[in-house]
Amino acid sequence: MTGPLEGVRIVDLTQMIAGPLATMMLADQGADVIKVEPPRGGDHTRAVSNRAGGFSASFLNNNRNKRSIALDLKDPRGREALLRLVRGADVFVQNFRPGVVERMGLGEDAVRAVAPDIVYVSISGFGEAGPYAAKPVYDPLVQALSGLTTVQAGSDGERPRLVRTILPDKLTGVTGAQAITAALFARTRTGKGQHVRLSMLDSVIAFMWSSDMGSQTFVGREFAQAKAQSFIDLIYETKDGYISVAVQSDRQWAGLSRALGHPEWLDDPRFRTVSLRQENIDARLALTQEALRTGTAAEWLARLEAEDVPAVPVLTRGEMVGHPQVVAMETLVETPHDQAGTLRQARPPARFSETPASIRFGGAALGQHGPEILCEAGLSADEIAALREAGVLGGE
Repeated sequence: MTGPLEGVRIVDLTQMIAGPLATMMLADQGADVIKVEPPRGGDHTRAVSNRAGGFSASFLNNNRNKRSIALDLKDPRGREALLRLVRGADVFVQNFRPGVVERMGLGEDAVRAVAPDIVYVSISGFGEAGPYAAKPVYDPLVQALSGLTTVQAGSDGERPRLVRTILPDKLTGVTGAQAITAALFARTRTGKGQHVRLSMLDSVIAFMWSSDMGSQTFVGREFAQAKAQSFIDLIYETKDGYISVAVQSDRQWAGLSRALGHPEWLDDPRFRTVSLRQENIDARLALTQEALRTGTAAEWLARLEAEDVPAVPVLTRGEMVGHPQVVAMETLVETPHDQAGTLRQARPPARFSETPASIRFGGAALGQHGPEILCEAGLSADEIAALREAGVLGGE
C-alpha cells in the first residue's frame, strides 16, 4: 500500500494554502488527489516568488502527490467534465467564497446528484453565515478578528501583534484533513456521505480556547485580560546567542536556580510555589535573563541539561535544517523534481507502522495529468481532444 488512504479519490478545487495543505496531507497518506485548476494561471500560489524551474516553493510545498487537471469551470463543458470525475470520487473539496460554488453549478446538490455518498467539503474564511460571510479574507484578518493578535501581544492593553506565520491558514488545513478522514470513517459505518463545513475563523477560535481563553470560560464571570502575562518572553540572551528555557514544576525551578548559580532564589518568598512564581513572573524572568547574560549559550545549555531543566538553543531556519535532533528524526527529506531540481521538504509528520505515508512525486505542472484523468473518467480520446481544442481543457 502507498498509505492508509490508498483507494480514496479526492477532487480538489481549492487554492492558496488552507485547502491545498489539507488535501496534500491526505495525498501523502495515499489518497489520489485530483487538483482542478483554472487553465489560465492555475492555483494563485504558482505565481509567487522564490521559484525554480518554473515552480514556486509555495506551490510545491502544498501540492505534492497530487495530479493536476486544468478545466475551465465557467464553460458548461468544463463543468460536465468535472462532474464526470466526481462520479468516481469519495471527497469533493472547495474553498470559494460562500455562494460562489452554487452559482458555478457545483453546489452540494449538483455534486451529490452524480455521487450520492460523496463527502462534500466547504472551506471558508469567516463561515457561511453572518455579516462577514461574503467578505474577502486573508490570514491576518482572521488573526485580528479571532483575538489571536491580542493573545500574541500578551494582554488586551498592549499593541496587538500578528503571529509571524500564516497560522490560521495552516491550522485550517490540518483541521480540514482530520475532518475529512472522520467523515470518511463515518461513511464506512453509515454508508452516507455528508457536508463538512469549516472556516478559518472557527478553526482559530477553537484552537485558542484550550489555553488562551480562560478569561471568557466562566459565564457571568468574564474579565478583561488587561494585564500582560509578562513583558518578557521565554527567549533569553546569552553572551553569544539566544536560548529558550521554560520551567513549570518546583523540581525544575530548583534545577534552574542551581544551574544558574543562584540557590538563594529557592528561599525568596516571591518564588516558593508555582502560583507565586506566576504572580511574580516579571521579576522571575528578569532575574533569569540577568543571570544568563553572564555565560555562553553552550555553557548554560550544558548546565541546564545536567539539572534536567527544559532548555534548547534558538535556531535560525538554516540552523534548524542541520540540527542533530532534526537529522536523527529524519524530519527533512530530499526528493527529485523533474523541473525544479532537488527539493528539501518536511516528511509527512505522522508515521504509520503498516501503511507508511510517502512523497511519491512532486507538485505537478498545470494540467499535467488532464488527459489521463479524463480517460479514467470514461471520456474518449476524441472527446478529450475536443475539450483541448475548445480551450476548456488546459495544460502546459
